Amino acid sequence: MKLITAIIKPFKLEEVREALSRIGVSGSTITEVKGLGRQKGHTEFYRGSEYLNDYLPKTRIELAVDDALVEPAINAIVGAARTGKIGDGKIFVRDLEQVVRIRTGESGTDAL
Repeated sequence: MKLITAIIKPFKLEEVREALSRIGVSGSTITEVKGLGRQKGHTEFYRGSEYLNDYLPKTRIELAVDDALVEPAINAIVGAARTGKIGDGKIFVRDLEQVVRIRTGESGTDAL
């Protein structure tokens, strides 16, 4: 089992969710986050003053998947989230030792 964490542009969330749903990934956790990378932020104006906003809004998607779904999930996320411009995001994949469904006590892949 793996935990996939993807950081994407917020407006791409629905497309990514639909792409994951098509390959059979139904559960995920979504968090609104801010990040700083090669994009280097942007300049904003507030009450007539200009300031640099280094941290840009992003969306973090976390999903636990069986090993067989890792590559299809990565391909689905990349295909749906890519704009070809700087700031498209990143995907991190980590080993997941154990998963337990609280309601039933199921564990391992049965809990996914």
